[in-house]
Amino acid sequence: MEIKGFTYGFYGKRGQYRSPEGVKSQELMYETGINWMCLAVVTHQDTAHSTEIKFEFGRSASDRDITAAVERAHNNGIRVCLKPMVNCKDGVWRAHINFADGDEGGRDLYWDKWFQSYEDYMIYYAELAEETGCEMLCIGCEMSGTERKEKHWRALIAKIRAVYHGKLVYNTNHGREAQVKWFDAVDYLGTSAYFPVAEAGGATSEMMQREWEKVKVSMREVYDLWKKPIIFIEIGCRSAHGCSTMPWDFMHTDLPHDEEEQAAFYDSCLTVFGQEPWFAGVFWWDWSTTIYDTKEEAAKDNGFNIHLKKAEEVLKDWYKKL
Repeated sequence: MEIKGFTYGFYGKRGQYRSPEGVKSQELMYETGINWMCLAVVTHQDTAHSTEIKFEFGRSASDRDITAAVERAHNNGIRVCLKPMVNCKDGVWRAHINFADGDEGGRDLYWDKWFQSYEDYMIYYAELAEETGCEMLCIGCEMSGTERKEKHWRALIAKIRAVYHGKLVYNTNHGREAQVKWFDAVDYLGTSAYFPVAEAGGATSEMMQREWEKVKVSMREVYDLWKKPIIFIEIGCRSAHGCSTMPWDFMHTDLPHDEEEQAAFYDSCLTVFGQEPWFAGVFWWDWSTTIYDTKEEAAKDNGFNIHLKKAEEVLKDWYKKL
């Protein structure tokens, strides 16, 4: 498997990547055996219908932060995918960013404005990815409402390739892999692989594997359609009972702690996909910018983190084998 990865730094604030806590957390992540890191940096637009993406100088990770994190990874022999992300400040999921087609006398007035702002944003980070030697750039994440604008995306990709010469990936949401008509323009097909692989909490790895086998059939069909290797560029499951039925979930904070189910999710996915030649690999979601220190703290953490949990040992074993 080419990419044995983890995502780091989501919503990392200015200075955190360079802080002692941020450095420590990143180095602990290396101990899982990763050979790739996805660095997720975030900025905002006000709402799903805003046409301006705003860089927040006091909040977003700075270029110095990103450069330091990339250099640290490279010094440890780890490749980097830079992943600039746009969220909506009002809390609406970015998949709902959308505008009317053919507005103002048949022109895509609002789409044109939004894509110009998004182009400015992406080109900025494409240039930074080039300067820092990032081996991959993710050009969008779960932007389902925009994906039908094929002409706009193809034009953007051409402009990105003019300034960045590494590999490109786009991150669609699970179930939409066959609908992105411009997937031929990128190098890897990325998906947020939060597929529900259980009907109830407490499912074993063997039970989840049966569901992953069904997913594998559809993923192979996607590969055959585009002839591009597939990355589960987001995938994960919280250490909470029942989360394999809804791996994307981060809102049900009252669920009981369950490391066995999280570990089974990791094991089942890698069992089914780890040896497939058309499957490029995974970036697990996610490793926090600052992390807890003890197993006692891990036992109280019901989030996506795997540090000092059973899933961490499962992943270490798999990454040694793959």
